[in-house]
Amino acid sequence: MVTFQAVRNHEYSDPLEAPGLTDLTAHVDFEAIKQVAEKKGVRVSGPVTQGAFLRRIGIEKRAEKLMNVATPRQKRDIETSVKRLIDDNEMGRLFKVMALSYPETFQLEGFCNAECD
Repeated sequence: MVTFQAVRNHEYSDPLEAPGLTDLTAHVDFEAIKQVAEKKGVRVSGPVTQGAFLRRIGIEKRAEKLMNVATPRQKRDIETSVKRLIDDNEMGRLFKVMALSYPETFQLEGFCNAECD
């Protein structure tokens, strides 16, 4: 089962009402997608948690660089936003990331063949 939803200002909204201003998300059966993709010869990376993925691609280093030139208010906003995205008690574990690619594709950033954390 796949469901699709839009959230804007902490409320459900029409996904086409405000493009770019609305968060879109879907509830996905990752295992079913993985099985079908692998049967078709597609390389599957993940799923991994959003927190692990973002850490692996350098969100904390990027945030640090941004905070080096930010105002005090911007620094607080960056810290709060990063925590919300990667913390296991917030969005970090709730959301997952999966990528589908050609089998010949190099190892994609943010994913591991074996445990890498």
